[in-house]
Amino acid sequence: MASIQYYDVIIRPVITEKSMADMGEKKYTFLVHPEANKTQIKEAVEKMFEGTKVKSVNTINSDGKKKRRGMVVGKTAKTKKAIVALTEESKDIEIFEGL
Repeated sequence: MASIQYYDVIIRPVITEKSMADMGEKKYTFLVHPEANKTQIKEAVEKMFEGTKVKSVNTINSDGKKKRRGMVVGKTAKTKKAIVALTEESKDIEIFEGL
């Protein structure tokens, strides 16, 4: 496994009704690199967003779904999501403010 830099760990935020409701409790959901661990995710969030302190990180691994086009059967890519909880005195993440 090649070394993963902090800017490669977080791919994009996940925008759903549930993730938007969790923002009130200072929980943010991100799609992350499949080989990133919880320590790398915590470091990436704290470096990318100034003034944030991570309290905990929960990860979810999802296998790819089976897809079929005619007679050809394949799978979509597997993904990994991270739910990052911030401390009470931490600043909010600004990327979600306009949504």
